[in-house]
Amino acid sequence: MKIANVSGRLALVSDEGGVDVAAASNGRFGPDPQAVYGEWKAFREWADDAPSRLVAPIDVKDLGAPAPRPAQVFAIGANYRDHAAEAGLEVPASPATFTKFPTCLTAPFADVVLPSETVDWEVELVVVMGMRAYQVSPAGAWDLVAGVTVGQDLSDRLVQVTSGGHFSLSKSFPGFGPTGPWLVTPDELANPDDLELGCRVDGQEVQKSRTSSMIFGVPELIARLSAVLPLLPGDLIFTGTPAGIGATRQPPQFLRPGQVLSSYLEGVGTITSRLVAAPH
Repeated sequence: MKIANVSGRLALVSDEGGVDVAAASNGRFGPDPQAVYGEWKAFREWADDAPSRLVAPIDVKDLGAPAPRPAQVFAIGANYRDHAAEAGLEVPASPATFTKFPTCLTAPFADVVLPSETVDWEVELVVVMGMRAYQVSPAGAWDLVAGVTVGQDLSDRLVQVTSGGHFSLSKSFPGFGPTGPWLVTPDELANPDDLELGCRVDGQEVQKSRTSSMIFGVPELIARLSAVLPLLPGDLIFTGTPAGIGATRQPPQFLRPGQVLSSYLEGVGTITSRLVAAPH
């Protein structure tokens, strides 16, 4: 199953287009894309037999973030060995966890304003929780996931090194968390633990890897995080990025106004961000 945020309304997605959930369910489920995660089990049961007669085309310009207002957004640093190596970091013994503040989230095809000349890319698989998870084991973790989506953990590297060792502010400027184009449930993926992901800048490949190369896979991340605090329905986990970031290149390469950043995840799709200059 795929679900999307279409002009702020929850939709089921098929090859033919989208079905407005509030209309198709006669109001049983509301139009708010975020609210559905609080009713995820009931929604999944209804969606299996949802009426398809109300299908309408989806314009990608109308797509918003699949989970636009999560209570919590977790992010994991140095979760691919090759990325840790390029950054000169040791392989972590536990997930290097920080947060992206939710106001950074934006649509999958939105323009992103560059606040400086040191903004970098980081393509990531993003997990959206469908159930409350607290002190769970890796074995049952995927059962608590609503689905996965494509994400970019855009980062201002200058702010990152001047924020007292904390990452969150550097990764939370408005627009620094594009996600989408929709959410795909784990059962739609042949192997949700092994998906190709990558990104391109103006068509040039800058990152390519597989999620099986994570140090801590999705089940382990959910278990480690939930050992400390509850993960709530609709929460996001940005699971880390592979090698290929701009800051470690020689010379360093950062995003510039007018460039186009495309990020993809196998079995999910592609998101595209056009970078624009900050207004003076």
